[in-house]
Amino acid sequence: MNCFEDLKWRGLIKDVSSPLLEKKLNEESLTFYIGTDPTADSMHIGHFSSFLIASRLAKYGHKPILLVGGATGLIGDPKPSTERQMITKEEVEKNVLGLTKQAKEIFGFEVVNNYDWIKDISIIDFLRDYGKYINVNYMLDKDIIQRRLDSGITFCEFAYTLLQGLDFVHLYKEKGVTLQVAGSDQWGNITTGIEMARKMLDKELYGLTMPLILDANGVKFGKTEGNALWLDKNKTSSYELYQYLINTSDEIVIDYLKKLTFLTKNEIEKIEVEHNQKPELRLAQKKLAEEIITFLHGKSEYEKALMMSEALFSEKINELSSEDILNNFKDMEKIIIKEDLILEDLLVNNKICSSKREARELISGNAISLNNIKITDNNYLVTKDKAIDQKVYLIKKGKKKYYLGIWK
Repeated sequence: MNCFEDLKWRGLIKDVSSPLLEKKLNEESLTFYIGTDPTADSMHIGHFSSFLIASRLAKYGHKPILLVGGATGLIGDPKPSTERQMITKEEVEKNVLGLTKQAKEIFGFEVVNNYDWIKDISIIDFLRDYGKYINVNYMLDKDIIQRRLDSGITFCEFAYTLLQGLDFVHLYKEKGVTLQVAGSDQWGNITTGIEMARKMLDKELYGLTMPLILDANGVKFGKTEGNALWLDKNKTSSYELYQYLINTSDEIVIDYLKKLTFLTKNEIEKIEVEHNQKPELRLAQKKLAEEIITFLHGKSEYEKALMMSEALFSEKINELSSEDILNNFKDMEKIIIKEDLILEDLLVNNKICSSKREARELISGNAISLNNIKITDNNYLVTKDKAIDQKVYLIKKGKKKYYLGIWK
């Protein structure tokens, strides 16, 4: 497949600004950019598919530039329902540094910051040199602005689209950028840049958007939505990422393989056939986890996440260090153990069980495990020397409920 066919087969094309773009992607070498505002110091999985397009296009000979919006991040792209909460300049600066470092490490492309060229533009120059080229009626027709008219939109957010249009014009003049790529929610901002270049420079620029990556509930990934899977392994560990991906529903896993990996069409179609024959083996989910974690964090991190996952459901938990357990199971509910205790008392005192009767029933019914070893003795003594590194107990109640017992 050529470049455009590959993107289309993967479901990565939603809008294109011109029918000429297909020919250009297949036959020319374009310099393009994709951007993100620094609302956090790490990208999340919602950014990943969009930024992965940069790598895909680079494989076809195009030149990517990644933009971190140090200026636009101070304003905030309008949200569909309410005004975005502003973050401090200090936080924006910290986030810019984090995103720039991450983008270079993961994707390896040139990174620019729009604060570098917007900071010196006066309000008079902004209105004269850019604002005069975009009609207010044109801005009011933007979908995101239309949706905010009833509830109200500030001039600050209203003007955001002009800043992104300014970026496109600046990058064309300074870097030869002729294409902007983004998620579908940025279509209005992309077309503002195209309109600005047409009126200011008599030059046609191009835009391409892809559908947003949605979770199993049809919600886009993000900090605001509360379902962010961070690309920074210190914010979302490789194990946590593995657990999310391995539990991807059968209905969307093949779509994820197309959009979030570099596996070929033949490879994905083969996986789909094998997965459909034995869905209980979760072959597609396992491959998805392997490809994404290896790309982001390397083979060793994937193997570590796999080992952690297997250890959680086997008696190999004692082969892990307390540091591994605390770092990778950090979202697990924690209890503090301060002294030697009879297991029954430990369960009741920490509200793992509501009563001694329930505790005894669960223990005698093989429903309580310590470090994945079934405990059937009500009088079992929980001591520090039995903990992993004399620090940690993994306590399992029933089939799925886990607690981290931390010795203090």
